[in-house]
Amino acid sequence: MGAAENKALIQNMFAELSKGNPAAFLDSMADNVKFTIIGTTKFSGTFVGKQDIVGKVLQPLGAQLEGGLTITPDNFIAEGDFVAMQARGKSNTKSGGTYNNTYCQIFRVANGRVQEMTEYLDTELVTKAFGK
Repeated sequence: MGAAENKALIQNMFAELSKGNPAAFLDSMADNVKFTIIGTTKFSGTFVGKQDIVGKVLQPLGAQLEGGLTITPDNFIAEGDFVAMQARGKSNTKSGGTYNNTYCQIFRVANGRVQEMTEYLDTELVTKAFGK
C-alpha cells in the first residue's frame, strides 16, 4: 500500500469510530499492534496487542467517561508507511468535569493494517481529568 491508501485506511478507521463502530477501528489494526501513549499519566505506556489496548486503555478510559469520547480529525498527512493525524477529542467525565483534549497520532501501516501508533496529547489535562 502507498501513502494514499494508508491515509485512507486511517481516515476510514476514525469515520467508522465516529459512527459508533469500534469493531472497524480495531479491525484496522494488526493483532500485535503496538500503541504508545506518551508521558507519565495513568494511561501512558506502551501496549502490545489489541487485547492489551482494550483492557488497559480503552475500557479503563471509557469507564471514567460519560457517553464515550468523540474524536474529530482535523488533518491527515501521509508519507510512505506513516500517517500523521491531528485531532480534537470531546467528552465529559463521570465526575462531572470535561475532557476536551488535542491529539497528534502517528501511525505506521504495513500489510494493510496499523502496526504501530504513537499518541501525543496534553498529559497535564489527562492527569487533571483522571488523576494519577
